[in-house]
Amino acid sequence: MTKFSDLKLGPKVLQAIDEAGYTQPTPIQEAAIPAALDGRDVLGIAQTGTGKTASFTLPMITQLARGRAKARMPRSLVLCPTRELAAQVAENFDTYSAHVKLTKALLIGGVSFKEQDQLIDRGVDVLIATPGRLLDHHERGKLLLNDVKIMVVDEADRMLDMGFIPDIERIFNILRRPYQTLFFSATMAPEIERITNTFLTDPVRIEVARQATASETISQGVVLFKGSRKDRQPSEKRNLLRALIDAEGAACKNAIIFCNRKTDVDIVAKSLAKYGYDAAPIHGDLEQSQRTRTLDGFRTGDLRFLVASDVAARGLDVPAVSHVFNFDVPSHAEDYVHRIGRTGRAGREGKAIMICTPSDEKNLEDVERLLGKEIPRLTSPMGDAVDAPSVETAPAEDTEKPRRSRTRRRPADAEAAPAPAPSPQVDETPRPAAAQAEAPRSERKPRHDRNGTEVVGMGDHMPGFIEKSFAERMAG
Repeated sequence: MTKFSDLKLGPKVLQAIDEAGYTQPTPIQEAAIPAALDGRDVLGIAQTGTGKTASFTLPMITQLARGRAKARMPRSLVLCPTRELAAQVAENFDTYSAHVKLTKALLIGGVSFKEQDQLIDRGVDVLIATPGRLLDHHERGKLLLNDVKIMVVDEADRMLDMGFIPDIERIFNILRRPYQTLFFSATMAPEIERITNTFLTDPVRIEVARQATASETISQGVVLFKGSRKDRQPSEKRNLLRALIDAEGAACKNAIIFCNRKTDVDIVAKSLAKYGYDAAPIHGDLEQSQRTRTLDGFRTGDLRFLVASDVAARGLDVPAVSHVFNFDVPSHAEDYVHRIGRTGRAGREGKAIMICTPSDEKNLEDVERLLGKEIPRLTSPMGDAVDAPSVETAPAEDTEKPRRSRTRRRPADAEAAPAPAPSPQVDETPRPAAAQAEAPRSERKPRHDRNGTEVVGMGDHMPGFIEKSFAERMAG
C-alpha cells in the first residue's frame, strides 16, 4: 500500500500532509506526483472528487521550496475556471505549504486591482488566477510571465464550457519555454485534445477512471414530473422539491440544489427560505464577498442548503455533503457527473435526486447515454397531490376578477337562437325596463313606485306642447 512518504515529497510537505490527517494518496495522486516531480508534463483525466488539486499542489510546493520570485514575475501559474475553485486551490496551498516559505497571490474578479497589484509587485512564487483577470493584469503591464516554470490548468473541460479556451491558448503563447505543464480535466473533448497536443510535450497520460462516470458510492434517482397546468408547473415543482427534502428526513444533513438558470437559483432559494428551510443562493451575478460568505457558511455547517448554478459544480471541496438535488436536468450531460460529484466524496455515501419535466426528457436521455445506464425512477413523495395548485404563488388569473366579455350584443331584431321561454312566475311580475323598451307601447305595463304612484319616464308619455303642435298641423 503506497503512502505519501513513498512519493519523494519534501519533508516539510510531508509534515503538513500528516498534520492535515492524510496518509494514503488517491490513485490520481499516486500516479501524477512522481511524474510531476520528475519534471514531466502531466495530462490527468479523473472524475471530480478524486484529489486532483493535491496532485499538482504537493509537487509544486516541493519544487518551489528552492528559489525566490522576482517582482511582477511569478514562478508558477495555476489557472482555474471560477473564483470559488481558485480560492479553494489557494486554501490547499496554505495548508500544504505551512512549513515552507512561499508567497502566493490570488487574482480573481470582485477584488480591487490595487490590492492585487501590491502582492504582484512584491513577487509571488505561486500565482492562482482566473483567465480573464490574469490577462487584465498582463495587458495593464503589471504582470510579466517570463519566469513561469510550472503552468497548471485545472478543470480544463469546464474552461471549455465557459468559453475560456481562446484565453488559455493566448496565455500559453505568452509564456516562455521551457516550462512544465500540468493539465487536468474530467473529460477529454476534441477541443481539449487539440490543446494538449499543441502545448504539452510528451505528457504522461494518467486516467484513473472511465471518462464521465459517477462514483459508485452515490445512490441516484429521478422523479418524472408534470405540472397540472403549464403556468402552475414552476410552483408545483418547488412543492415537489420540498417534499423530496422532507422525505429524506434526518438523512439529509445538508445539500446542494442545482438549477440551470441564475434566476431560478434566486427563486428556489427564496421559496425554501419562505417555508422555513435554511437556504441561500450562489451564482455568478452575486458579489464576490457574498459568494464567499455563503460558501463559508455551508462549509462550516451554518447553512444547510446551498442553491447553486453550475458555478459551484466543479472543484468545490465540501467533504460532507449528504445530498445533491438537481432541480433541473443539466443541459450538458457532463455537468450531471460533476454536480452529483459534490456528494459521496472520499469514500462516503451520498445521494443524488433529480426532477425531470417533459421538456427535460431529451437531456435526461443524454445523461443516461453518457452514464451507460438508466437512472432509477423514483415515486413522487406527494403522489397525486403534486398536481394541486400551490398557495406559494397563485397564478394571476386566479386572483383577478373575471374579465368582461368583448362579444358585441346582437340587436333585438337580429337572427339569433330563441331565448328560453319565460316561466309562468316571470309573467306575473313586472317586466324589466329593458324588456319593456323592446315591447310595443300598447303592451307595456305601467311601472309604480313603492307608494303605488305610476312612474312616468322619457318615452312613456308625450309632452302637451308637442301634441298641440301636431294637432295644429293636422288641422291646417
